[in-house]
Amino acid sequence: MTHIQTDRDTMECDVLIVGAGPAGLSAAIHLKQLAQENNQEISVIVLEKAAEVGAHVLSGAVIDPVGLNALFPDWQKDGDMPLQTPVKKDSFYVLFKKRALRIPNFLLPPFLHNHGNYIGSLGNVCRWLRKKAEDLGAEIYEGFTASELVYDDNQAVIGVTTGDMGIDKSGNKKNSYEPGINLLAKYVLLAEGARGSLSKKVIEKFKLDSDSEPQKYGIGLKEVWEVNPDKHIPGFVQHSFGWPLDARTGGGGFLYHFDKNLVSVGFVVHLNYENPYLSPFDEFQRYKTHPKIRHLLQDGKRLSYGARAVCEGGYQSIPRLIFAGGALIGCSAGFVNVPRIKGSHNAILSGMLAAKAALSALKQGRKHDELCEYQDTFPQSLIAKDLRPVRNVKPLWSKLGTWLGIMIGGADMWMNYLKIGLPITCKHHKSDYECTKKASDFEPIDYPKPDGVVSFDKTSSVFLSGTNHEEDQPVHLHLSDPNIPINKNLPLYAEPAQRYCPAGVYEILSDTNGNPYFHINAQNCIHCKTCDIKDPAQNITWKTPEGAGGPLYNNM
Repeated sequence: MTHIQTDRDTMECDVLIVGAGPAGLSAAIHLKQLAQENNQEISVIVLEKAAEVGAHVLSGAVIDPVGLNALFPDWQKDGDMPLQTPVKKDSFYVLFKKRALRIPNFLLPPFLHNHGNYIGSLGNVCRWLRKKAEDLGAEIYEGFTASELVYDDNQAVIGVTTGDMGIDKSGNKKNSYEPGINLLAKYVLLAEGARGSLSKKVIEKFKLDSDSEPQKYGIGLKEVWEVNPDKHIPGFVQHSFGWPLDARTGGGGFLYHFDKNLVSVGFVVHLNYENPYLSPFDEFQRYKTHPKIRHLLQDGKRLSYGARAVCEGGYQSIPRLIFAGGALIGCSAGFVNVPRIKGSHNAILSGMLAAKAALSALKQGRKHDELCEYQDTFPQSLIAKDLRPVRNVKPLWSKLGTWLGIMIGGADMWMNYLKIGLPITCKHHKSDYECTKKASDFEPIDYPKPDGVVSFDKTSSVFLSGTNHEEDQPVHLHLSDPNIPINKNLPLYAEPAQRYCPAGVYEILSDTNGNPYFHINAQNCIHCKTCDIKDPAQNITWKTPEGAGGPLYNNM
C-alpha cells in the first residue's frame, strides 16, 4: 500500500484516467461533454505510458460503431476520422492443412455478422479521440506511467504515483533522474487494457473477483501488410478456425482488408492451451503458409507486427467494477465479446457509463467513495446485453474441444438469439496458467523455419513493432523467485516462457560450464502481458518500465 510520498511534487484533478485507449479517452470525452451540459467545471487528466496516444494500442480491428454512435452521433461526417472502410463482405472458414471449408453465413447467429461494422486501425481511432478529448479541455500526458496507486487512511484510492525516470539497472539515480509525482484525484478510472498492472492490484486488494469466474485470456498476434492491388478487396472480412491448431487448442485467424491495399493479418491463441511446447508466434507464422492465406500475402510487403493479450472470460468473469475511489473500465474489466472478436465498442460504452457516474458523484460533492451508479446500471447496459448471449461459448470450447465445443456453443448462441436459451452459465474453473500440463506428456513441436516471404522470425518481427526501452533501467519483468525458471519450470514444463513470449524476451542460455540460466531481454518486451498470465508458477510480474518505452505501433 502506498500513501502520499511527501518528498514528491503533487498535482490534483477531479478525475484521473489511467490509459488512453478507447475506454479511457471516451471516459474523458464524456465527462467533459456532460460537464458542459450541466454548466459544471471539472478537471480531467489522462495518463498514457506510451510515447504517444495509440502507440500501444493493438486490435484487429473490425469495430462495431455502437459505441462511437453514442459518443459522437455525427462521427461519420468528420473528415479526419480514420475509420473509413465499411464491411462489405464477410466469410467464415474452417481450415484444414491444405484446404478450407466455408461455413455459410446463414448458419451463423446474426450478431456474428459484420455488415454495419467498420475496418481500420484502433490506434488511429484513439489518436482521433485524443484530439476530441483535448478540444473539450481534457489534459493528456503521454510518456508517463502510473507505477503505484495512492491510498488514504481509509484504504480508498486517491491517485497514483508516476514512475521515476533516470534510474539505472542497479536502482541508482543517473544524471537524468527525474522523480515521479503524486497525481491525486477525487476518482481514478483504470483503463489499462487486458491485465493492467494497477487493475490487477485493485482486483486483488478489494477482492473484486470474489464472486466471478477466473478471467481468461488469449494472445492476439497481428501484422499489417500492403498487398497486391489486384488481390485487395476493400471491406472484406475473413475469419477462420482449425489448422494449424489441434482440436484441444482454441484460437483462430483473421484477414481484414481496409484503406489503400492494406490487410490486417492476425491470429489468436487461447492461453488455456495445455502443451508447454506450443509457441503462439510460430503458430501464427504457420497459419500464414496456408494456401488460403499465402496467396494473398506472397507478393505483398509486411509493414508492422505486434501482439497483445485479449480478455476472453466473458460475462461470468467480469469482476465487481467499482472500488473505494474509482472503477475499472474497458478491458481492465474484461468486456470483450469473444465469438465476435470485438471489445472496443464495449470499452467506449463502459467509459461513458463510468463518466456519467463520476460526474453525478462530483455534482453531489462526493469523492473517494464507490461509484455505485456505474455498478448498478451495468446489468441493463448495452455491454451486458452484448455479452450475456455468448457467455457459454468460451467455456464450452475449452471443455469440449474445437469441434464439439463450437457446435454446441453455436447452438447455445442461436438459442439465446431466439430467446429460448437455457438459464445456465458455464464456468471456467481454472486460470490459464493452471491449464499448462507437464512437458513429459507431449513431444516438442517441430516448427518450420521461416521462409522470409510470408513467415518470419521473432527478431525481425520485433524490429517492425518499433519497440524500444532505455537499456540502462531496472528490468520491469520481476521474478518472485529467480530460481524457479531453471529449478522448476525447466524440468517440469521445458520452461515455456521461451515459447509463449511473442517477442523473444525470455531465453534459456548456458554459462561457460554448460549450466543453463534464465536470461531476460527486457528491451524486446512489447507489453503484451502474456508472461504475467501464462507462467505456470505465477513467478513473473509485469511492472511498468520508464514512460515512453515499449512498442510504437503504426496503423495497428
